Amino acid sequence: MVCGGFICTKNALSALNVLYVLVSLLLIGVAAWGKWFDLVSSFRVVAGVVSVGIFLFLVAIVGLCGALKHHQVLLFFYMIILFTVFVMQFSVSCACLALNKDQQNHLLEVGWNKSEATQSDVEKTLNCCGFFSVPINGSCAASCYKLVTPSACNTCSNTIQQIAGEVLRFVGGIGLFFSFTEILGVWLAHRYRNLKDPRSNPGAFL
Repeated sequence: MVCGGFICTKNALSALNVLYVLVSLLLIGVAAWGKWFDLVSSFRVVAGVVSVGIFLFLVAIVGLCGALKHHQVLLFFYMIILFTVFVMQFSVSCACLALNKDQQNHLLEVGWNKSEATQSDVEKTLNCCGFFSVPINGSCAASCYKLVTPSACNTCSNTIQQIAGEVLRFVGGIGLFFSFTEILGVWLAHRYRNLKDPRSNPGAFL
C-alpha cells in the first residue's frame, strides 16, 4: 500500500492525535506541578492551562477514535473543531509576533494591575518590586526587598520588558507550528473520510 492510501492516512492521523494527547497531558502535568510546588499561586492561571489541556485531550480522543473506527460523524466534528482552533490559534500567534514594544508594555501593565497573585509570582520569580516604581512602605515578595533594602530592587517593568519580546516570539513561533499541524489534521481527516476501507465490502458506501 503506497503512502497516501487508506492505511497510511489512517496511521498518520492516528499518530498526529497521539501527539496531541501527549501535549495535553504535558500541559496538565506542568500546571499541576507548578501549583504543587507553589511556583504559580494564581488559581485562574492553573485552571486556564488545565482547561486547555483537557480540551486538547478530548479533541485528540475524538480524532483518534474517528481514525481507528473510520467513523464519519466523529471525523466530521473533529474537522470542524480543529479548523476552528486553527483559526483562533493562528490569529493569536500572528498577533504575538506583530506586537510592538508600546503594545507589549500596555498589555503587561494591564496584566500586572489585574491580579495581585500574579504580581507576587512575578516579584518572587524575577526578584523585582513594583511595576514602574519600587513600593517603599508597601509589600513585595522579592528576596531583595526582604533581605537587603527596597532601593536595591529593580522595578519589574524593566525586567519583564527585557524578556517579553523573546517570550512573545517564542510563543508565536510555537503557536504557528502547532497551527500548521492542526490544518494538516483537518486535511488528513477530510481525505480519510473520503477513502474506502479496502477490507470492507467494495460496494459499500462509507
